[in-house]
Amino acid sequence: MSSFKDLKVWKESRRIRQHISNLVETLPKEEKFRLKDQLIRASRSVTANIAEGYGRFHYQENIQFCRQARGSLYELLDHLSCALDEEYLSPDAVENINSQITNCIKLLNGYIFYLKKAKQNHITKEPSILYDSNPDTL
Repeated sequence: MSSFKDLKVWKESRRIRQHISNLVETLPKEEKFRLKDQLIRASRSVTANIAEGYGRFHYQENIQFCRQARGSLYELLDHLSCALDEEYLSPDAVENINSQITNCIKLLNGYIFYLKKAKQNHITKEPSILYDSNPDTL
């Protein structure tokens, strides 16, 4: 893989982020700087943490950022339950996005498992540029 954008989990997280962006537009205006903001921030945090973890040199750092992304996915589930309780969103709309989030959590858990195994087996995932003999190219 040449980019975090190639990761299936990042692609799915991006779809969730886009879905959340559309969904929050239906919230009441008084929720603009409360629930709406929290949903947007949490959804953006998922993709950002996956990307930042991918860019780290050590597996353990990548794993930690993935765990933070997973925490943001659970945060989304909680914020969506608030939107449902306040009757801002329909049960069908919440169930649909919750299903996507749950699937993404499974993908992320799989990616974390892969990273743990790679760390144990010392499999390198770093691009070959890190091993270039010319330090000026780094």
